[in-house]
Amino acid sequence: MGWGNCHLHEFIVNDPITGLELSIGIKSEDDTDDFFTDDVIPEQKCKISKIFSEENPEAYYIYDFGDYWKHLIVLEKILPKEKDTDYPRCIAGRRACPPEDCGGVWMYSEMLKVIKKPIHPRREEILQYLGTGFDPEHFDPKEVVFCDPDFVKNILI
Repeated sequence: MGWGNCHLHEFIVNDPITGLELSIGIKSEDDTDDFFTDDVIPEQKCKISKIFSEENPEAYYIYDFGDYWKHLIVLEKILPKEKDTDYPRCIAGRRACPPEDCGGVWMYSEMLKVIKKPIHPRREEILQYLGTGFDPEHFDPKEVVFCDPDFVKNILI
């Protein structure tokens, strides 16, 4: 999604056999974390590609339980595998990824409203936070990078 994998996240998808909701993600190392229970399947042990299919085409992806970014992911079609192509790959999308820790949908929406106004008391502050050249409409599938969660986890530790 463009974030740095700095927060807990999970996929919520229906088990194609039982129809029950499954949570696939990263278990919290903090036993007092109310967001995660023993019902979370570690993402390294359950590939979403084994569950997410044409017969089971919808899943939710939730990132950062504080900001609570919730995305509905819908599988539209499966394309034939192309020779000499690395997978996974992004073939389309819209809009730039919001920055980490910007306050969730409501705060990010407010930021976008403010930067559209040439005269606003917080415009410069928000532009500085978003970074030079930030364009909320920019998206290029060639810029999307996929990471191995185990690799990222080892770097962060």
